Parts: sequence; structure tokens; C-alpha cells
Amino acid sequence: MTKLFEPLKIKSIILKNRLVVSPMCQYSSEDGYSSDWHLVNLGSRAVGGAGLIFTEAAAISPEGRITPQDLGIWKDDQIKGLKRITSFIQQQNAIPGIQLGHAGRKASHTEPWNGGSLIEIEDLLGWNRVAPSELSYKEGTTLPIALDIRGIKKVITDFKKAAKRSLTAGFKVIEIHAAHGYLIHQFLSPLSNQRKDEYGGNFVNRIRLLQEVTKAIKEVWPKDYPLFVRISASDWADGGWDLEQSIALSKILKTMDIDLIDCSSGGLVDYQKIEIKPLYQLHFAEAVKKGANILTGAVGLITTSEEAETILKNQQADLIFMAREFIRDPYFSLRAAHELKHEVKWPLQYERGKFR
Repeated sequence: MTKLFEPLKIKSIILKNRLVVSPMCQYSSEDGYSSDWHLVNLGSRAVGGAGLIFTEAAAISPEGRITPQDLGIWKDDQIKGLKRITSFIQQQNAIPGIQLGHAGRKASHTEPWNGGSLIEIEDLLGWNRVAPSELSYKEGTTLPIALDIRGIKKVITDFKKAAKRSLTAGFKVIEIHAAHGYLIHQFLSPLSNQRKDEYGGNFVNRIRLLQEVTKAIKEVWPKDYPLFVRISASDWADGGWDLEQSIALSKILKTMDIDLIDCSSGGLVDYQKIEIKPLYQLHFAEAVKKGANILTGAVGLITTSEEAETILKNQQADLIFMAREFIRDPYFSLRAAHELKHEVKWPLQYERGKFR
């Protein structure tokens, strides 16, 4: 059997293969509700054979949205549409996962195709942004509001409530979004966190919010369901969060019963310097896997079945997270099986068109 199509059991959940549809923002919601677009977008990747299908980042609160069009899970009425999606994904023998996030100082922006620019509070569509410190992502823009302790406690409670709704909606895996310059990442990095209290300063204080969010989620999330954390393993900027701190954090998260670290990078500052090339983030997944002795997911310009298979055979990661390639080809998993000469079960409706 190929490594890519070898099942992986994480707690009580069995993934039929190692291919994961990575969270990808769609900016196609109204008031946080999922729509037919989300059903078809995620459902087609499930039909296409991926083992684990993640939603885009689902905002835990209205102020936690990146844009007004973000998917949300901050109220009970949003559960019904999400349950329709999780039910369809499971009918295809795939596992539905949800990424929970809060944009922090990167909130209140227009969609990328409309410029991705800040929507000021004076605009009817804008809202106040929050952050660990009064530091903007881009110089010259309105400063965010530094969260006080009451605000931090609300964030933690919002994550907990969102996790409870996720369970009701039928999700089997939660990923805490602590990457890409969003709120939890903003607390982790000294470049964005200049607090003087117990949530800022040294490493122990800067990771406190993520630990408290994790503890809160675990109070309502079944012990036998997986819990992942996505991190930016490097800020790609001097004086920022780095791989050494990522390994140290991952060791701590493992003691808290986190199952897998999804190793991405960047997104915190607009002056980051990244050399983007195939597999450019793979070394993060490998280093965290070996340094913290924890399962990791590799992501970042992995585009072929051969690359994915080699990563797994070399024990550089345990799951392959793909985004752009699944956009180009929802049926990448079926094609990869054909290329690796591994027999997989096609949907009966597609049998006549399968690779031979």
C-alpha cells in the first residue's frame, strides 16, 4: 500500500487516507451563514476522495471575521447549514473538520477581489478591530483596540461556544487557527504583542491565550475526537516568532492532548521576507514532528502525488494539507491514487469515467 492512501487513526477517528483539504477562505457568506456554495465546494472534494475536509476559518464572533462575507459559527442558527455539509461529507466516507478562528487586527477588510483593504469603523460595514496591543498590520492604518482582560475572557468563551456548536453541527475534527497573523498568532509573536501583563512579554505569557483557548475547547469537545492547531512556524521577520519557539510550543500542546500541529508560516507582518517555492514550508513540519514528537501536517505548494508520497515515506509529516491543488482539481485524490497505482473506490455515479 502507498503511504498516501494508508489510513490514519487519530483517537477514535479513522482517516481513509493522508490527504487533507486545507482551510480556504471563500468570502461567500451572508451574516456568517453557509450556503449552497459551501456545500458544493466542500462536497465536491469529498466526492473527489480526500480523507479529511476542512471548512474555511469559521469566525467565533462577528468581530472575529476577516471580511463581512466570512463563514461564522457564533450563533446557533448557523448550525443547520453546516450540518447539511457535514452529513454530505460523511456520506462520501470522508471526515468533516472545522477551523475556528478570530482575525484580530486583520479583521474588517474587504474581500481580496475587492482590494482586501481595511473597512473603517465609519463605514456601515466596518467594525472595531481588537488585538493584543495597539499595533496595526500596516503602518498608517487605524490602530486596533488592545484587548483588556475582560475582552480576552470573551475570546476564550467564544472559542468554547463555537466548539460546542461545531460538535452539534457534526464536525469530527477541530483545528484552532493560531497562524497567518490572526488573533492567537498576534499574541504568540513579540512583533505584535507588546503587553506588560500575564499575556505578554516572555514566551510563557505569550502562549497563555492559546493554552487557555485549548483548555476551554477541551471542556466541550469529546476526548476521543481529534484537536489540531495550525501555527505559523516562522514570521519570516527578524525578532519574530520562529521555529525554535514553535517546537517548544508544540511540546507543551502535546501535553495538553493536542493531536497534530498543522505547520504553515507567515502572515503576521507586511514586511515578511519569504522565498516561495515548492515545498518551502516542509522543513517546519519535519522539525516540529521530530523535535516535539507529535503528528504534523505539511502544507505549502505541494502539488503532485509523488511529492506527497515522498514526504510521508521520508517521515517528514503525517498528513498532507493541500489548498491550491484542490482548487485546480477537486478530484486530485482519485488522480493521485491512479498515478500511484493504488486502487480506490470511486463513487458509483462516476465509475464509467474512472482512470483505467
